[in-house]
Amino acid sequence: MRKIQEADVKNKKVLVRVDFNVGLAEGKVKESFKIASAKETVDYLLNRGAKVALMSHLGRPAAVKTLAGDPTGKIDPEFSLRQIVSDAEIILSEKITFISDCTGVAVKEALDSLNDGVLLLENVRFYPGDEANDENFARQLAENFDLFVNDAFSASHRDHASVTGVAKLLPSYAGLRLQEEIHEMNIVKDHPVHPAVAIIGGAKIETKLPVIQFFEEKYDHILVGGKIANEAADQKMQFSQKVVLPVDLAKDRFDMFAQTIEKYKQVISGAKTIVWNGPMGKFEEKPYDTGTNEVLSAVIKSGAYVLMGGGESVEILEEQNVMVRISYVSTGGGAMLEYLSGNPMPGIEVLK
Repeated sequence: MRKIQEADVKNKKVLVRVDFNVGLAEGKVKESFKIASAKETVDYLLNRGAKVALMSHLGRPAAVKTLAGDPTGKIDPEFSLRQIVSDAEIILSEKITFISDCTGVAVKEALDSLNDGVLLLENVRFYPGDEANDENFARQLAENFDLFVNDAFSASHRDHASVTGVAKLLPSYAGLRLQEEIHEMNIVKDHPVHPAVAIIGGAKIETKLPVIQFFEEKYDHILVGGKIANEAADQKMQFSQKVVLPVDLAKDRFDMFAQTIEKYKQVISGAKTIVWNGPMGKFEEKPYDTGTNEVLSAVIKSGAYVLMGGGESVEILEEQNVMVRISYVSTGGGAMLEYLSGNPMPGIEVLK
């Protein structure tokens, strides 16, 4: 990949794709991790004299703006990135100027007058052209900038205008966080220290099946929990002996019981490498958090190299204040699964 360290960024206007798609409660950021993950790249650019604008999506709003930037459609403030400005300023330790658009004259004028801090552009998904990867929209995103940096690993499995479209139009580079994510993913993908254990939970067995099959080839044990364990049982799926499914579940199947928990803890205790994506049950509702909490405790005690990813996994770590006890926490959920499954990542491929 072309890396940000190879670029001359002094006095350049740099558009940075970040992923600030964070949980909010009453307009306040519930999870700071994704925003904090961009800090190293932001600092790197600012310290080398660049003018920086951050571009992200937030949720799945109705697309209301036309390709020409027509603001006649009324945006839903629930999905505006304006809400995160005060929290993001604290997390990034930078002044943030919010721009209620992501293309056009408003962005140009803000860049020209920017003397301090960074710009935060409005939610790029207010435009239908982003997810459609419309070339005209990508040109509008790019026209005010000299360089593009992708620092959003968690969005790099999407072939969107803000990820791949702009990268084809400007000199484009991988940010520091994106480089780091790929390095850590390659360790657990290609060079795990054995015994190696994968823990796969959450929902949608169809999205998790490829990564389970990948781990069957390279890992010693795959512990399956959450809704996907129920789906696998209901569909009578057949796996190798490496794949371990729950043997006892709560009556409503929202969590695992003691026999399964003890079996999983025993496997985890001998691991040297652990990869975890997705909770073991309906963790957000007591008492269905028992399985997830018990497994997390065992993972922390194992002494293994641990890589965790996925929005729910990060939420658990932040709630319990144990983020620093995990070897590496990825910003990617779906992106992590795609990468480990060996599928092409458009946002990474375009930087090669």
